Amino acid sequence: MGWFWADAPTAPAQSPVSALPPSHPPTHGAGDAKPPPSCPMHKKTIDALNPSACKRPESTSSAPPSSCPVPHDQRHPPAQAEQPQSILSKLNPLNYMFHSISQAPAPNQSVALPTTRDESSIPKGTGDGNWEYPSPQQMYNALLRKGYTDTDVTAVESMVAVHNFLNEGAWQEIVEWERRFGKGLGRGWEVSKRGEANAPMVLRRLEAQEGGQEQPTLIRFQGRPKDLTPKAATLQMLGWLYPSKFGTEPPFDRHDWYVSRDVNGQKKEVRYVIDYYSAPPEPTGEPVFYLDVRPAMTPSGAAERLLRWGGDVWWRASGGEVRNQPSAP
Repeated sequence: MGWFWADAPTAPAQSPVSALPPSHPPTHGAGDAKPPPSCPMHKKTIDALNPSACKRPESTSSAPPSSCPVPHDQRHPPAQAEQPQSILSKLNPLNYMFHSISQAPAPNQSVALPTTRDESSIPKGTGDGNWEYPSPQQMYNALLRKGYTDTDVTAVESMVAVHNFLNEGAWQEIVEWERRFGKGLGRGWEVSKRGEANAPMVLRRLEAQEGGQEQPTLIRFQGRPKDLTPKAATLQMLGWLYPSKFGTEPPFDRHDWYVSRDVNGQKKEVRYVIDYYSAPPEPTGEPVFYLDVRPAMTPSGAAERLLRWGGDVWWRASGGEVRNQPSAP
């Protein structure tokens, strides 16, 4: 669900991001739209040398003609034919999408789509503004380009709204993780050791002492809808063994986001993994989504995950919630 496009890597920001109705819970989409079944952002002889055909040109020399297929008398080999560009070479390395997606209506398009693009709240790693979301027309053209020719053109605007909303939610999860661990494991443990319920209060106190928080930036991202993360694969296996407790549909999309973290004045690249899950809709018909956002299972990422989730489990298992309650008069 992470399509951000710019016609050039340094394109300036254009317009503010659109917001969904405030009544939506943070993991809900907008309208009645559903993402594509597998979110496409956010979804693939040389002839042998013939000795008999290789003859030396006629010469006045009495030496017999050679049967060697290599033309020794050609000092300079013919110029190599220009090789066609590969698909990979045409992609923007920041998002693995084409540098420019057309804003023109598709052939036989029955409904006109807006071409305006919303600006996200996600800063670019280059420092020149925020990432921009595709317009509905660009989204539709990209879906057709990827083979989704049965896309309902009337649903594209709602799909874009859901897409943008989910990416904003994913970024907020990353920002919260960076607030906790962006300044080291020791500070992350200081925030995590009192459980998730008390973490916001501890963070506010620490940031007040430190004079504010560092703002991470998004360097690049990659959609990998066909690659299950180890955690998602494990949950699927547990669901097969214990369907009543762990049974769940696999994520409909997976993304890797590469975030720039400032560590003592040095920039460090941190890879985050995002699994996108759909859930049964609300009674009102609104779609529901769950985002599982965490650092990739690198040594430092594994340590951060252990401290955050382990700290919460330890706090509750050791009776921290009870101890933290004010005593009755």
